[in-house]
Amino acid sequence: MKKFAAFALIAFAAVSLAPAAEAGSRQTSVAPLPQDIVNQVKNEKYQDVRIKPFPFAVQCWTYRKYSFFETVDKVKALGIKYLQAFPGQPLGNGEAKAVFDHDMSEAAMKAAKDKLREAGLTLVAYGVVDIGTTEASMRKVFDFAKKMGIPTVACEPKDDDFTLLEKLVKEYDLRIAIHNHPLPSKYALPQTAFDHLKGRDARIGVCADTGHWMRCGLNPLECLRLLQGRVVDLHLKDRTDFGTGPTAEDVAWGSGKANIRDILAEMTLQDFGGCLTMEYENEKEVATPEPAIRKSLEFVKKVTYFDGYDQILKRSNGSYEKHGWNHYGPGYFELDAETGVLKSQGGMGLLWYSVRKYGDFVLELDFKCSKKETNSGVFLRVPEMPASDDYIYHSFEIQIDDASQGIHATGAAYDAEAPKALASKPIGEWNHYKITFKGKRLQVELNGVPVLDWTAEPRGKVKDFAAAGYVGLQNHDSLSPVYFKDIFVKAL
Repeated sequence: MKKFAAFALIAFAAVSLAPAAEAGSRQTSVAPLPQDIVNQVKNEKYQDVRIKPFPFAVQCWTYRKYSFFETVDKVKALGIKYLQAFPGQPLGNGEAKAVFDHDMSEAAMKAAKDKLREAGLTLVAYGVVDIGTTEASMRKVFDFAKKMGIPTVACEPKDDDFTLLEKLVKEYDLRIAIHNHPLPSKYALPQTAFDHLKGRDARIGVCADTGHWMRCGLNPLECLRLLQGRVVDLHLKDRTDFGTGPTAEDVAWGSGKANIRDILAEMTLQDFGGCLTMEYENEKEVATPEPAIRKSLEFVKKVTYFDGYDQILKRSNGSYEKHGWNHYGPGYFELDAETGVLKSQGGMGLLWYSVRKYGDFVLELDFKCSKKETNSGVFLRVPEMPASDDYIYHSFEIQIDDASQGIHATGAAYDAEAPKALASKPIGEWNHYKITFKGKRLQVELNGVPVLDWTAEPRGKVKDFAAAGYVGLQNHDSLSPVYFKDIFVKAL
């Protein structure tokens, strides 16, 4: 938000900013980030990253000339479901002096929650707010967030000792997001937050504002890479230029020099589980930001590889869960709740997604073999809830087995049709399957290589197959486990 304006002009008067360079390179010699971070960003193949979908939010500061109630109506009209509040915005509930902040009366809080519920919107953050330095002042903000159901509080802690903050995030199970207003703000440079967060509870992270980093002449990609694993909130901004010159202003995503496409790729690599939050600082954008917001949404849709897909093994409340997945048969799959990686144990069994059956669909996932002898597979159109091993005779399995050949090799429709090519990566590396089943046509791409294009028919072990069914993952044995992650399905 814009409390930084006067300070920023003073700070940048003494700073020499280098001209903006190509994506991934240094934007300025001011406060350079660690060289290893710069090199990582420079060498990252962002163009190869399959960008995942992220939810959108609007920071109410974008509508600071309107009331909170008016903002809710405007955000609802945009089709966006998530909102971030800031302290001090007029509430707009008919009480002339009522504002949205942690001093709200119980009646005002109820009015705000009722308004949000009626509009179908969810508050995901509150800030940037001064939480003070005492336990009493911090508890006041935490109590308010808990009552309002707000999971994240954005702030700029004044104390260098985060012991009290850490105690409270554990007690309340809320997240603190350290925000980066520009220089001379305390946390303007990402290294400051990085140093404060070492060894701290994972619920203390950062509210990363890419626009404010650009005002400091910093490359947002490098800042985000430095803070990977600690970004709990993202104020995504694009600007026409770096620094604070007269031509530098906020613009729609993809229209400026922030390199939004690669930022989305970086956040995909970091498995960021939060919202892409829009916040426009420009005074001229305040009255009618909707055109820029819609243009931003269109840009993200265009560059999102998994647009229109459902992520069927996904994060909930900060960690991955096997919600909707059931297991049949011996063995099981371990799930790393932090990374979302499944690891098979024992077998043979089937982990299947029970939420819905799929008829025509595209299924994409990553898998990794621990040994050449790793044996697994992806089952398609399992017709009914597995209650015996009979499902293997009525559904196709796309095989994973680098030690076998022909109709039993990786990429085959197991026991039915051999792959046209062998395209597995070396053992220990992640592979990507893209499986398209439309009518009877079954197509498989492995690491971008077409390996199967077949008109399916009963063959081998498969006696018949259904027009729709469940998808599942096979666990085969404990000696050579298989790993799965990033499982997406798009119904056609």
